[in-house]
Amino acid sequence: MVLSALSNRVGGAAGAVTGLFADPVVRLGVTGLSRAGKTVFITSLVANLFHSGRMSQLRSAATVQIQSTFLQPQPDDTVARFEYERNLDALLAAILSWPDGAKTISQLRWSFRLAPSGMLSALSLPRMLHLDIVDYLGEWLLDLSYEQWAAAALASAEKRREARAFYALLSGVDGSAPFDDVTASGLAVAYAGYLQQARWAGFSNLTPSQFLLLGELAGSPVLTFAPLLIGEAGKGSFQAEMKRRFEAYKSKIVKPFFRDHFAKLDRQIVLVDLLKSLADGPDAVADMERAMGAVLVAFRPGRRGFLKEVLRRKRIDRILFAASKADHLHHLHHPALTAMVEALTQSARDKARFRGALTAAMSIAALRSTAEMDLSSDGRALPGVKGLEKFGGKTVGFYPGEFPNSSASVLYQARSDSLDWDSGLFADQNSAPSQLSLAPGVGPPHIRLDKAVEFLIGDLL
Repeated sequence: MVLSALSNRVGGAAGAVTGLFADPVVRLGVTGLSRAGKTVFITSLVANLFHSGRMSQLRSAATVQIQSTFLQPQPDDTVARFEYERNLDALLAAILSWPDGAKTISQLRWSFRLAPSGMLSALSLPRMLHLDIVDYLGEWLLDLSYEQWAAAALASAEKRREARAFYALLSGVDGSAPFDDVTASGLAVAYAGYLQQARWAGFSNLTPSQFLLLGELAGSPVLTFAPLLIGEAGKGSFQAEMKRRFEAYKSKIVKPFFRDHFAKLDRQIVLVDLLKSLADGPDAVADMERAMGAVLVAFRPGRRGFLKEVLRRKRIDRILFAASKADHLHHLHHPALTAMVEALTQSARDKARFRGALTAAMSIAALRSTAEMDLSSDGRALPGVKGLEKFGGKTVGFYPGEFPNSSASVLYQARSDSLDWDSGLFADQNSAPSQLSLAPGVGPPHIRLDKAVEFLIGDLL
């Protein structure tokens, strides 16, 4: 049972967030694979809606259509509140640090009071719109049947040195042998350790997602399983118990997520840390392409409509694919970065458009932490950026190398198992946030955050 079918079923039964005549509520999903920048995106988005001086491309803000904005109490009693204030404090502190990434699903309700518009605006009262921002890991959407998942997980892991310890244990496991808890626990711990190391090495296709979070269910049977080489095995075997636990994981963790959150989304942004994958080489880009394809299978794109709302069949009618951390590059390289996101998500965007959804791709930086500068090497001018070193705090100039201009060439090399790019070297800058000094009415600096918001919700404002 793949997640697209699961999403369609639970989406049909999902209740509307509000009644037909209540203030409208729009649910915006913010997702991306680990370290794509979801926490910084939401923090900067809310801060810039509070203080809209940098949001010139958000038309409703520029034309004073938005009269006021404010945070509401968390509307869902079973979901953690997104810690906006704590995350903003981390970016404004004297000792700068990036805010911690989310460890679970979180949500924030943001409300707009909008000026009436149209011919009868003088006779109308202001209207309200509530925006529920739902933050969740893209890895939630990567888990399929046990056989599919195990085959894909092992195919990815066998090429990675981070999986050596796990494979050493796996080689001694007979899937047809009777199950025992000690072996299962050791194998699950080794597999979780491999996933954590692979995440830090820059890989994206890492599942199950809960193995990356290590929450309160760590050590329970529902999270004590690992992929095995599938073979003939009977009842009570190691393989049968691994499959049973994987199905329990889907039933008790994944399915409730789809029922309670994902199936109710109206709009979606997918953040992609493409720069890190490019710096890590063709293998990492191929891995990200596979992961993004699996993530996007679960989306339920379609056109919004009154009848669909009445029948409670939600559809995601706008999807934005955004390459994050564009401030690591000079603006001259941004078109090439956007073109690569477009190429990476081409198939998913085509399918979404066919079903009636609007899609877009762009390169953004939710928080700009660098400034552009001209560098030189051997008398040649190089378009670079300068920012704070992550360790040491010194301001340094940085040129990432030859940014590949041909997205077709990049994807060809990634898909053909190339060990390295055929020409040039590319590196990503691992910088610290710069000190923020914000004037009244002005939010954190960014690159195209206002353009992204205009695409996602501008029509509703």
